[in-house]
Parts: sequence; structure tokens; C-alpha cells
Amino acid sequence: MNKTSSTLRVALRLRPARALLAAALLGGSAGVPALAQTIAITGATVAIGDGSEPIQNGTVVITGGKVVAAGAGVAVPAGAKTVDGSGKWVTPGLVSGYSRVGLVEVPGVRQTNDTEARSPFSAAIDVAPAINPLANPVAISRTAGVTRAVVVPSAGSGIFAGQGAVVDLGADMSPITKARAFQYVEMGEEGARGAGGSRPAAYLTFRTMLREAQDYAKAPASYDGRSKDSLLNRADAEALVPVVNGQMPLMVHAESARDILSVLALKQDFPMLKLILAGATEGWMVAPQIAAAKVPVIAGGLDDLPSAFEKLAATQSNVGRMVKAGVPVSMGLMDRDEGLQLRLATQQAGNMVALNKIPGATGLSWGQAFRTISSAPAEAMGLGDRIGSLKAGKAADVVIWDGDPLEMESAPVAVWIDGVQQPIDNRQTKLRDRYATPRPGALPKAYEW
Repeated sequence: MNKTSSTLRVALRLRPARALLAAALLGGSAGVPALAQTIAITGATVAIGDGSEPIQNGTVVITGGKVVAAGAGVAVPAGAKTVDGSGKWVTPGLVSGYSRVGLVEVPGVRQTNDTEARSPFSAAIDVAPAINPLANPVAISRTAGVTRAVVVPSAGSGIFAGQGAVVDLGADMSPITKARAFQYVEMGEEGARGAGGSRPAAYLTFRTMLREAQDYAKAPASYDGRSKDSLLNRADAEALVPVVNGQMPLMVHAESARDILSVLALKQDFPMLKLILAGATEGWMVAPQIAAAKVPVIAGGLDDLPSAFEKLAATQSNVGRMVKAGVPVSMGLMDRDEGLQLRLATQQAGNMVALNKIPGATGLSWGQAFRTISSAPAEAMGLGDRIGSLKAGKAADVVIWDGDPLEMESAPVAVWIDGVQQPIDNRQTKLRDRYATPRPGALPKAYEW
């Protein structure tokens, strides 16, 4: 038997034990949502999620769906349900800075994939009504400690993809934290394709569309979106008004250094734009300019190969170098199963910490790395006052881990979203439990190891 098979067998034995540990910690059945109540988790290693380093022997108190206090020396309120966190870690729930969770379940099956549309509409498309909280990747991601996610549409035709959302991954039918949270536009190679084949065409198209949105804002009744010279229909023009007025963030996908600088220059013509850069594989090359513009970046943490011409300078030190330059960086899944594999967030952040041990590489401290998958994405979306950390008053998105969450062998043993305990099982764990240790005669021989 090879090493991979052996490792898998160990994992299959360990994971059910974690479910039993969760039940023991919480004094009940793991995986059954509980009503919001006052809970004090004591004696744990606590990570606030704001960039600070972990706190030993800390306490986290949550009540009424909010964090009341977190840190060392926190008093346990009278009547609170106490959870012994000795040997465990407590963190805010992970926030995926870039995903398509809930929009796609099986990428190759069109009926389950709502990430893009080829229709007369572009900027006006709103992904929120299509988010499916029952999609299997939602529960799988929640089991991995992800409690919120930025959901990004994909451009089906043209350069504008539509309005993305921020969602929670709770086991209920109300997933939307913020609908129409941002507008998404493609630049770089993807933008060039959507605009007819070149970057100049993409930037001209972009500027023209924003000008038309400004015209609509000035005189909605007289806007002629049906003219053959118009690039925007009325619905798309109306959707871009909050973008040109600075009321809605504009997330721009740009990878190369030259494209990033071109995006930053757009503010010369449209000073009200509230930009967010997505991708930025070569961001380290122009990090001082990004920092000076005070533009947040959502980047991938595992990109280290030149997979495209716009990524020739790819390096895993990209995130660390941008943070060192003062750029507010979040991490998300850029072109890496962004609809399915949100669990890779901890691997991304863990790699940033490990880079510090590699000569010549630039990584992050533990606190900085965890911030990129917790409070930083929330702040980029303008939700830093509501989610992303364990500071008092924030939503009680809380995860108890059986070890350091940035280590690959660690896993959640309990998850709360808005103070409500969440199930930590999913279709994959149920299949595992069914087939991992089959009883004699219960299953065909093909299922035995």
C-alpha cells in the first residue's frame, strides 16, 4: 500500500473522533444547530483575527449572536454555558475573500452552474437570488471553518460580470449577508477577450460604459439605452451608477503589473471609484503604488508559477511583499476551484507563515497570515465593523479547532455563525462514516480496503 493510501486510512479513522470530541466539548450532539445563547469558551489559544498574535489561555464569550469579549483575563458571565477549550484554538470564522460558493455545485454540469451568463445584461446581474445554501460545497466549506464568503460572478460576455455578494455558510435558507456588495469587471487578458481582443479596447469600453452610467445618473428619463451607439442598456447603466458615485466598490480583476497600474490610473478620470484589486499576481512589483492608492487587494496564496503571460512574475512571496509595503491584502481562491475548495484558505495562510523559513522569501507572521483570511476580506468589503474578528460587538462567527488552524492536520470541532451552533458534517463525512469501516456482509467486497 502506498503512502497516500496509508495517510488516507489514518485520516478516515481520525475524523469521526473529532465529531465525538465536539459532542464532548459542547455537552450535546455535535452537528445539531443550537439557539443563540451565552457561551464562554475558556482555557484556549485565542486568535482575534485582527493581525495580532495568538493569546494563550484565553476566553471567548458570545451572547445574543455577538462576541462580548475575547482575550486573556476575560470574566465568565454568571449563567453562561462554559466550554473547556484546553488544548484547543478558538478563532473567528474564516472569510473567503474570493469564491463562487453557492453559485456552482458541479462545474461541468450546466444546470448546477450559475457563475456566468451570456445575456443582454451584464452589470445589472445580481448573484444573490441564485445563491444555493443547500449546495454541497457550502456544508463542506463550513465543516472546514469557513463561515462567510465573498461570492464573485464570472463575465459571460463583455467585461462586466455583475454584482457580487457576501454570504454566510450557515445551515439555513437565508445565506445573504450583503447583496449587491460590489461590481465585478474583468481587465487584463480576460478583459481584452471580452472587449474584442485587446487591452486598449477593454479600457476604452470600460471608460465609455462609465461615462454612459454618469449620463444615466444625470438624466435617467432621457437615457437612450436602445441606441445603436449605446454600450449599456438601461438596467446596466442604472447598476453602474453607485459605482461611478463611489457608493459601491468596484472589484477589478488584473494580474500583471502593467494592468494594475492602468487600473489605478482610472481614478484620474473617475475619482469617485472605490477600487478593489483581485488577482494581482504581479502586485509585488508595484506594491508601493498600490499602497499609496490605498486600494485593497484580494490575491491567491498558492500562485508561484507563470501560468499565463500576465503572471510571468508569479511568486509565493507576492502576498508577503505587498503586506510589507503596506497594502491591505486578503486571500481567496483565484482560479483554483473557487466554487468548491474554500477549505484551502488555511493552507494558503499557513504557506505564508512557512515562507519565513525559506531564504530569500517573504512571508507573514502567524497573526498577519490569519488576518488575510478573516478580518482583511471583511474590511475590503466594507463589513469590518460586523464580521471577521473576535472583537466585541462583531457577529459571533466562532470556530473551535483541535490544533493550530494553519497546520494541515488541524480541523474544526465546533462552529458558530451569528451565535448559532452549526452542524459539522456534510455529504462527504456521511459517506466516509458509512464506508470507512464496513461490517462483514454489509457491503460488497469492492468497498473493503
